[in-house]
Amino acid sequence: MRMLIVLSFLSAFFLVSIISGQQGRPIPPGIREAEKQSNKPLDPAMAAIPSAPDPAKLKREADELAQLSAGIPSDLARVARGQLPKDLADKLKRIEKLAKHLRNELSQ
Repeated sequence: MRMLIVLSFLSAFFLVSIISGQQGRPIPPGIREAEKQSNKPLDPAMAAIPSAPDPAKLKREADELAQLSAGIPSDLARVARGQLPKDLADKLKRIEKLAKHLRNELSQ
């Protein structure tokens, strides 16, 4: 008789645990609201408006490019005589950077 009572309590306990396990944990209301917000469609991204290049800045850069480029033949003449000007590599890098920047600004 005791065994029957114990078995009926155990089966009732397992039945209740199975039923409550199917329902899962309760979800706090804040989580549901957050899911609604995160699943909303995003607003269309605003297109980046390309800014017009600053003509004064472009002229300064073009003048600097011309000045640096004008000095390269004399620097190369020194290289031919066996003298390597210490700032030649820096001048060439600066020329490259200015030319790339001007090309990018004018191609937009």
